[in-house]
Amino acid sequence: MLDDLRTLARVLRNDHAPHDSTGSVIVADHPHARLRRYGTPQQVDAARAARAVPVLLVPPLAVPASCYDLAPGATPANSVVEFLLSTGTIPYVVDFGDVGYADRGLGFEDYFDEFVPQAVTAAVDDFRAGSDAVDLLGWSLGGTISVLTAAYRPELPIRSVITVGTPLNYSKMATYALARRLLSPTGGKPLNYLLRAGGGIPAPLVQFAYRASAWQRELRKPRYILDNLDDPDALVRMQVIDRFQDAMPGYAGRVSEQMLVNLVVGNEIGEGVLHLGGRTVDVRTVAAPVFMVGSHRDAIVGYAAARHGEALFTASSHVEFHTVESSHLGLLTGADAAAQTWPAIAAFRERIAAE
Repeated sequence: MLDDLRTLARVLRNDHAPHDSTGSVIVADHPHARLRRYGTPQQVDAARAARAVPVLLVPPLAVPASCYDLAPGATPANSVVEFLLSTGTIPYVVDFGDVGYADRGLGFEDYFDEFVPQAVTAAVDDFRAGSDAVDLLGWSLGGTISVLTAAYRPELPIRSVITVGTPLNYSKMATYALARRLLSPTGGKPLNYLLRAGGGIPAPLVQFAYRASAWQRELRKPRYILDNLDDPDALVRMQVIDRFQDAMPGYAGRVSEQMLVNLVVGNEIGEGVLHLGGRTVDVRTVAAPVFMVGSHRDAIVGYAAARHGEALFTASSHVEFHTVESSHLGLLTGADAAAQTWPAIAAFRERIAAE
């Protein structure tokens, strides 16, 4: 009984899960594009000697870059970074940082035509004697940005694009059907004006919306804690997810407008051609191999929306889709990801390396 009370106290103090992160160094520090390389000097040297293609991790908007390195060393495994290092791959992550009212002018074009290209170039330069290209890996909207980058900047040294739980057709997502019906007659302008006036979507609202997408989990949390006082791994996983949600930044104003008008109402990505910030991006022209992961259980990105890339990426030399039945976050981290998503990505990378 005393041990249970101590465990409960640690959970309530938010210190049951470790606050560790995998060792890393900053190799470039541009505004909204800080590039971090993971791995010990020995791991980096070994990867360079093996000419192992590094992976550039692209986080979603309004999500901290730490999503790829949640509680390394925990059981079940949560850190994508830790897994990649275990395969001899050096991971880089581009950190977009927090956004506030001063960043309200940031649009998708800043990410796919500036921030990510800067990171790709810096990662290749940093890896030097090793590979002369990178694989882009993006979860959720991070996959969208990766696809847009590969399509709009085909000269970049991108070997492949990997998307995990990425929406590629908003007309196939039931959660947006009502929004499209209500907003289509006006093109979303009334809500657009509100987003513009507020400078975007603030962090507290983003955090609330993410929690609301899994409201059953939130309601069951008190009982879950009590039922798992003797299961430290379950409590660590719960606390890791809670911290991740609490760290979510907001959406910049222009990005919020583009998500509403171009993605949700216009479904431009589903049609293949997007008009963003004076740039026309035809994602059907992506020539690099593409690997996608989706789930029927994903409450945020529908299965058909994630799989739409099979019909979309007609110019790609190699297109694959892999099903992992898990939640939106579970596709990326945790037991399901460790058992299915990560090995599938590793196998894909081995296949294209052999081609």
